[in-house]
Amino acid sequence: MPTAKEIDDAVADLAKQNRTYEPRTGKTVKAKEGDQVLIDFIGRVDGEAFEGGTATDVELVLGGGQFIPGFEEQLIGAKPDSDVTVKVTFPAEYQAANLAGKEAEFETKVKEVRGPVDSPADDAFAERLGIENLEKLKELVKGNLEEQYAGASRFKLKRALLDQLDTKHDFPLPPKMVEAEFASIWNQVQQDKEAGNLPPEDSEKSDEKLQEEYRKIAERRVRLGLVLAEIGRANNVQVTDQEVNEAMMTEARRYGPQAQQVYDLFRQNPNAQAQLRAPIFEDKVVDLIVEKAKVKDQKVSKDDLMKDDDLPEGYGS
Repeated sequence: MPTAKEIDDAVADLAKQNRTYEPRTGKTVKAKEGDQVLIDFIGRVDGEAFEGGTATDVELVLGGGQFIPGFEEQLIGAKPDSDVTVKVTFPAEYQAANLAGKEAEFETKVKEVRGPVDSPADDAFAERLGIENLEKLKELVKGNLEEQYAGASRFKLKRALLDQLDTKHDFPLPPKMVEAEFASIWNQVQQDKEAGNLPPEDSEKSDEKLQEEYRKIAERRVRLGLVLAEIGRANNVQVTDQEVNEAMMTEARRYGPQAQQVYDLFRQNPNAQAQLRAPIFEDKVVDLIVEKAKVKDQKVSKDDLMKDDDLPEGYGS
């Protein structure tokens, strides 16, 4: 259960995230980190304006990391109603291939420099968020924290259970299943490597070492998949069409305006439905095992509960 202090801290963080900004005036005003600037800009590569590089009345908080590296830093010290030429280099892995790695200049007009105004966590702040009052806001925050803590507890319980199942089962694995699982994992690793998104602990390792480690993960996943499948079969665990349909709707909602289109694609694609059915089945088998097992609760701090595991998901010691 979240403590009163944790709830108050979460509400304070919410207020900080929803702070407002007011224009700073005076002859000596200069933008500093944490300020918001109102800007117009035109971006050029090799002297030519490029698509998507022009905008007006952009509200940019300096130091927030919204723009490409180097852009915001060059606006620190800018005065209201001033012109700044910002010179940057697009990252090599930038999403627009025609701009990746290119040097660019942005003719930037700083129209206003605004200072942050913290919002006190009071009834007025709650009303600004569309909530009745501060007490109701705290109730909602408490509910969100309880869901976060329950989710983290569930993850660690499932992780510990899977580690035990993995440790206690040792049998020959179907080579084709292992190879297919490894190929899927390795393909993702290669994509992450090309995009510069490998975890720090992996970035310095050779491909040979990475393949060795991720093959162990593939073997574990196949082993656990077969063990859970057998436990589910022996106990007649079933995934209903209604559960799959609810999962399809939940996944489709993530796509906002395209939700109905995504939902229809799921309905027409049995393979996509199978990918949603598998984790539902796994969770139901885990619930079955937890129900039958002797589970002892352990009290831990919030930091210990929420911290990331050291090993990749699906891989135990």
